[in-house]
Amino acid sequence: MGREEQIEEREVLDSIFPDEITDISETSYRVSIALEVPGQDEEVEPPTLILTVAYPESYPDVAPNLDITFPPNAPRMPQLSLPEDKPHLLSSIDETMTESMGQAMVFTLISALKESAELLIGTRLNKVQAERDEEAAKAEEAENAKFHGEAVTRESFLAWRAKFRDEMGMEEEERRRRAEEEGKTKKVRIEEGKMSGRELWEKGLVGKVEEEDGEEDALKGVQGLKVGD
Repeated sequence: MGREEQIEEREVLDSIFPDEITDISETSYRVSIALEVPGQDEEVEPPTLILTVAYPESYPDVAPNLDITFPPNAPRMPQLSLPEDKPHLLSSIDETMTESMGQAMVFTLISALKESAELLIGTRLNKVQAERDEEAAKAEEAENAKFHGEAVTRESFLAWRAKFRDEMGMEEEERRRRAEEEGKTKKVRIEEGKMSGRELWEKGLVGKVEEEDGEEDALKGVQGLKVGD
C-alpha cells in the first residue's frame, strides 16, 4: 500500500513541477525550489534551493528523508547560508510533517520550506536595511547639528550663564582697573602743572623766571625814555 501511494504522489508532483523535479532512483528525487526575495530584480535568476526526497518503505506512515542543498555552481546568497541554515530550515517544517503523517505530504513540505526560507531571507534583509537606515539617520542628524547647534537644556543653559557672568565680571574688573590707572595718570599731570614755589626752585626754574621778568622790565624802561625824548 505504501509503494502505491508513493508512485501516485510522484506522478502528481511531476505534473506540478514538470521542469523542477529530477529522479535519482525509483524512490528518491530532487525538487528545485525558486525563492522569491523582496526587491529582487525580475531579470535576475532567483535564488534556488534543492530539496532531496527519499521515500522510506513505510512512507507516508513515516516521514520522508529530506536534505537541502544549493544547485551546483549557484551564486552565493548573502542572506542564506548552507550548511549553517540547514538545521533551522529542516526543523521549521517538522510541525507540518507531523500534522501530515499518514498522507502524501511532499508538496506541503515544499511549500512550507519555501515559505520558511523566504521568511529567513526577508528577516535578514530587513535587518540590513534597518542598519542602513540607522546609519543614514545618524549621518543626517550630525549634518543638521552643524546648522542648528547644540540643543539647549536647563543644565547647559545654567553652565553657559555662569560662564557668561564670570567673563563679564572679569571684563568689568579690567575696565575698573584701567579707569583707576588713567585717573592716577591724570592726577599726576595736574599736580605737575601746579608745582609750588619750592618745587620750582628745586627744579631750577625760579631764577630763570625772575631773570626773564627783569629783562622785560628793563626793556620797557628803555622804550619809555626814547618816547620822552
